[in-house]
Amino acid sequence: MKDVVIVSAVRTPIGSFGGVFKNTSAVQLGTIAVKEAISRVGLNLSEIDEVIIGNVLQTGLGQNVARQNCYKCRYTKFCFQATQ
Repeated sequence: MKDVVIVSAVRTPIGSFGGVFKNTSAVQLGTIAVKEAISRVGLNLSEIDEVIIGNVLQTGLGQNVARQNCYKCRYTKFCFQATQ
């Protein structure tokens, strides 16, 4: 059995509707969060087995927002998305 270890967690900022992030998509914010989570632990992308991203509202963002985030970070392994 493989050991599972969470090495980093980052969330996107919270803003008010129509506020400072109104022109920033969830994909853009998520990509920034993924890049920051990776930089905090100092791992190479090849050392990361899996990325898990949660997203509440994905209407109008395209298919699999988590995969879009990982692609923009040049991470090509497994990326899982959960919606709440």
